[in-house]
Amino acid sequence: MENIILASSSPRRQEILKSLGIPFQVVLPNVDESAYMVKNASDLPEVLAKAKVQAVAKAMPPKQVIPWILGADTLVVMGNKIYGKPKDPDEAIEFLQALQDRTHHVITALALYNGRNHTMSVRTASTKVTFAPMTKEEIEWYVDTGDWHGAAGGYRIQGMASCFISKIEGTNSCVVGLPIFELYDMLKEQGYSIIA
Repeated sequence: MENIILASSSPRRQEILKSLGIPFQVVLPNVDESAYMVKNASDLPEVLAKAKVQAVAKAMPPKQVIPWILGADTLVVMGNKIYGKPKDPDEAIEFLQALQDRTHHVITALALYNGRNHTMSVRTASTKVTFAPMTKEEIEWYVDTGDWHGAAGGYRIQGMASCFISKIEGTNSCVVGLPIFELYDMLKEQGYSIIA
């Protein structure tokens, strides 16, 4: 299998690629996510996933052959409000107070650059997540665990937050940040086989 450049520092995305046996190297994209504006919040993950791939491609030495670059972006959206990564514990508490006892969407977009034919394909997955009602003490306990650091919406579904999630409509891998079906489908379409 050819090496894929992963335009992400997410340990969860790296774990998923490892579990699929896909060889990869991490190259961090230089993208100011706050500089991107869209009319519809649900379109932002696709815009950012593509921007991450383009940033990594531009950072490569001019003569280097670029086989594959994979970018991904995950957002938590409720209504048309985006819940990104909380900047501090207070904001994490604010996010969880808003999300508790309600349903929100987790949207993850993938962008894959194929260096052979110089094309980029995109897939987007969406999962509905419902939080049970949470007390002030439960929210503070969760935030004190530190599990919210670097997580869209201020929680990780594969961590302690699963104690409070009453319903999921969609896939866990979408919420984690790398939807496996969409990734496999995209790779297969581009002629990249993970089946030995």
